[in-house]
Amino acid sequence: MTETATSDIHPRSTETALPYVSITGLQLKSPFHAAAFWWHAVRSMRQAYAAPGLISAQARKIGGLHHTVTLWESEAAMRAYLVTGAHLGAMKAFHRLATGRTIGFDCETAPTWEQVPEVWATKGRVVKPRATS
Repeated sequence: MTETATSDIHPRSTETALPYVSITGLQLKSPFHAAAFWWHAVRSMRQAYAAPGLISAQARKIGGLHHTVTLWESEAAMRAYLVTGAHLGAMKAFHRLATGRTIGFDCETAPTWEQVPEVWATKGRVVKPRATS
């Protein structure tokens, strides 16, 4: 990633009006999980396209990893999408199907697809199973 690209990443601020980008990347635990993954992925993307506050949503497979890059009007809009509907179902199935990382941040422009793998690998946090009650 270039020096210029990293300058577009901003820490969270309550005063900012910058869009919020979310990058995910996952690797299936087994090729046998592909059908279940695609079932969740298509439904989650359809939900994202209809979600209030979405600016753009894209998905791409890079180096064997399934990535999504979504750009939102705000972190709150992204979080409202995150915990409802098809995406919530995908999150519940995630640890059965895959391993991965996520990252979200304010930005002036979303990273390019050439920048996504490095941003994801160096700044993303590992998705851990949620504690069940």
